[in-house]
Amino acid sequence: MHVVARGSGDAILFIHGIPTSNQLWTGIIDRLLGEQLRGRFACLAVDLPGLGKTPKGRRGLEQLHELAEAIERVRIERNIDKWHVVGHDAGSAIAVQYAHQFPERVERLALLSPALFPELKPFHLFRIIRRPVLGELLAPVVNFVFWKIAMRRALRERCAELSAAVKDFAAPFCGPLGAWRLMSVLRWGDPAEVLAAIPAMLPQLRMPTIIFQGLHDPALPRMFAERAGASIPNSRVVMVEAGHFIPLNNPDVVAAELLRFFEKTKGAGTTAATFASQASLELRAWARRAGRPDSPRLDRRPRSSTA
Repeated sequence: MHVVARGSGDAILFIHGIPTSNQLWTGIIDRLLGEQLRGRFACLAVDLPGLGKTPKGRRGLEQLHELAEAIERVRIERNIDKWHVVGHDAGSAIAVQYAHQFPERVERLALLSPALFPELKPFHLFRIIRRPVLGELLAPVVNFVFWKIAMRRALRERCAELSAAVKDFAAPFCGPLGAWRLMSVLRWGDPAEVLAAIPAMLPQLRMPTIIFQGLHDPALPRMFAERAGASIPNSRVVMVEAGHFIPLNNPDVVAAELLRFFEKTKGAGTTAATFASQASLELRAWARRAGRPDSPRLDRRPRSSTA
């Protein structure tokens, strides 16, 4: 599993969704490793099988427990005792699976656009490519429309700024067979089966958890975030001015919220917390200058003051 590691300090693992890569997190990581936060965080972003620079595995993305075990090997190889875990989209399901299998290794959990429930309906373009025969025939069309039209609409005014990230997302799906590689990745299984066990795991998670939902997400219903927040005991839900790709649409606000969330880690020194709070104010100032709301909507209060 390909891993990009930057910084030093408290470890944070970032897990992207489908069909992106570790580059989904670049804007967030840049902000968490800013001048005011030097030495505070060690950020690790993985590429899931078949995405980014990680080759597609024999089993693909449908075996969540195997992906959790692969992530645990990354932790062991890096000699990390505990880390914060952050997931987006399908990466949220992997993050929950990992936190359930290895709860003693997760300090805090953050879920963005949480694709956690068996009722999940894949994005409408992806439904086409997932269908036998029709998917094989239309794979080149879907591949083109998704990257050239749908992705540009999703990123809105930041499309040009994020062109390098989108190029990295699309890299495994370029060339003569790229469209069928995308088809293969997207046929990761039936959500009703792959995600069947996730709802029962949520009430068992005891680590503080923050859940982000984009106010304009066309892919995931808001009720997924609300349901996850109601199921996880020590959690809160944050509504963000964003679409589905929250880390790309609004990195300033997300980074500021994550910073405040992580700085509450039990045992954090007063000096470090004050230092991080100053950086959080700076991030929020950046959000205001960028014309983005610096006070995300909180849908519900945390059940515990530690969240």
